[in-house]
Amino acid sequence: MTLRISRSQVQSGFTARVQRLADQNLMACYQCGKCSAGCPMAAYMDILPNQMIRLAQLGQEETLLNAEAIWLCVSCMTCNTRCPKGVRIAELIESLRQVRLRARQDHLQVDRLSPETLQAVPPIALIGSMRKFTS
Repeated sequence: MTLRISRSQVQSGFTARVQRLADQNLMACYQCGKCSAGCPMAAYMDILPNQMIRLAQLGQEETLLNAEAIWLCVSCMTCNTRCPKGVRIAELIESLRQVRLRARQDHLQVDRLSPETLQAVPPIALIGSMRKFTS
C-alpha cells in the first residue's frame, strides 16, 4: 500500500473530528507498538492499532475508513491498558466506526445477505445491526 501524504491532509478536519469523537489526544502516541503487540485480533487486521493512530494523525481518512481492521476490533481494551501514554485506542477505533455509521455505511449489509445466511445468523445480531442506525 502506497500512501501519499500532503500538508492539507495532515491539517484536515478529519484528525480533529476523530480526536473529538474519541475524546483522545492522538498526538500523544509515539508509536511504541505496545497496543498492537497485545492485540488478540492483530493477526487478522489489515492495519494494526498503532498504524491506525499514525494514519489518523496524518489525516488518512479514506485509508482508515475503508480498513477491515476497524470492524475486527473486539473492544477488549488490551490496547488501552498497554499504552504508556494513556491513549485509549479502542475509543479511536470506535470513533472510526461511528464516522462510517453516521454516513450510513455499515460493514454488514443485511439486505445483501442470502436467505440461507439470514437463517443461520442469530436474531440478536440482526437486531444489533439495525439498532446502530436508530440511535
